[in-house]
Amino acid sequence: MSSQHPSITITNLEAAFAGESMAHIKYRYFAKLAREAGAEDVAKVFEETAAQEVLHAFGHLDLLYPKAQLTPAKALQLAIEGETYEYTEMYPKFRHLALEEGNSAAVAEYDEQIEESRVHAETFKRTLALAAKRFDALTRVEQRHAAHYQAVLDSLTPAE
Repeated sequence: MSSQHPSITITNLEAAFAGESMAHIKYRYFAKLAREAGAEDVAKVFEETAAQEVLHAFGHLDLLYPKAQLTPAKALQLAIEGETYEYTEMYPKFRHLALEEGNSAAVAEYDEQIEESRVHAETFKRTLALAAKRFDALTRVEQRHAAHYQAVLDSLTPAE
């Protein structure tokens, strides 16, 4: 299937993931407000429900990004792509529209998010580069060990 035309199921899983993720954060926010208002029992209900929303979101992610196909390097690459999209396309577009509407608070928020997303992308890039070096070093060590073990095994095997 072309990446330009995802299946309806994938599109729906992405929407469901977004909805569950939003509900999680919204309920945590509502819990914070309830606690500030002295409604501890209400805050706890929101927090318990928020925890369930995270589990729902993880279920959707398991289908969108199957564990068997997701390495740490692939996860970092996906994170880089997402953060880069945020600071190069999404937030600048939102900022432009907020500016046109005269919503200076939203413009300021988007400006912060543009910079934070850029920093996040750079952090993920550095992490990926360091991980690649570490995995390369481990591979070389494992190859040396394998060659050593093979030489020992060969020396123990009688020649025909």
